[in-house]
Amino acid sequence: MKPKSKILIIAGSDSSGGAGIQADIKTVTSLGSYAMTAITAVTAQNTQGVSSIINIHPKEIFNQIVFTCKDIKPDAIKIGMLHSPGIIKAVILALEKIKISRIVLDPVMVAKGGAKLINDNAIHILKTHLIKKTFLITPNIPEAEVLTKTKIKNSKDMIKAAHIILKLGAKNVLIKGGHLKSKDMQDILVSKKKIKIFKNKKFLTKNTHGTGCTLSSAIATFLSCGKLLNKSCELGIKYVNEAIGSDLNIGKGQGPINHLNSIIIKKRYK
Repeated sequence: MKPKSKILIIAGSDSSGGAGIQADIKTVTSLGSYAMTAITAVTAQNTQGVSSIINIHPKEIFNQIVFTCKDIKPDAIKIGMLHSPGIIKAVILALEKIKISRIVLDPVMVAKGGAKLINDNAIHILKTHLIKKTFLITPNIPEAEVLTKTKIKNSKDMIKAAHIILKLGAKNVLIKGGHLKSKDMQDILVSKKKIKIFKNKKFLTKNTHGTGCTLSSAIATFLSCGKLLNKSCELGIKYVNEAIGSDLNIGKGQGPINHLNSIIIKKRYK
């Protein structure tokens, strides 16, 4: 099998392999595309928490993006953790230089264990400058609350928050409903003209580390292959749900999901 498309991932590294750039590469590869990377930060973390975060210099992040794309032009871009104002500014400058339209932004702000991964000045620049350059933004409920300064307790609140994010310049917003206390899982896609609610079974498991990274990378992969936004979101959500549902159990804390769930190993490799 040859890769169907090329994805550039701009995100931080997760040393435990469950989230961040590692989850992104696994997702893109498992779905049949070619992954390139621009690493924004190096974290020391495991399933129980984050020990440290070291930023990559903004100039080097800019160089990673531009130099890579000069040789291999991506069909889509996924953006994850951007830890500081300088990093966000460097990414914006690079995006202006390479001019790719299919950009999926996962506004990573808080790790599963509760550690804050972005400062307030960075959030301001993300809201005022970066969001309007993306095709889709995929916040979870805590991230949507930070972006909109509202409380989200139900699906109506999710839709209201999505419309506020649209006013910030986003073209499309997918708010993930995993933090709501409900029997079913609801992810809501909102654009200026339509609302689409994806309803699925909710899995009762602690092993959901990296679901946000994985979903945004999966959606970017399907978009890069020419699928429409609704279908890309539907397939991305399906991939994540099946990865959660396979019930991988790695680590002592909030473990990763199974990115290999979509892969069938050929006989010659068994």
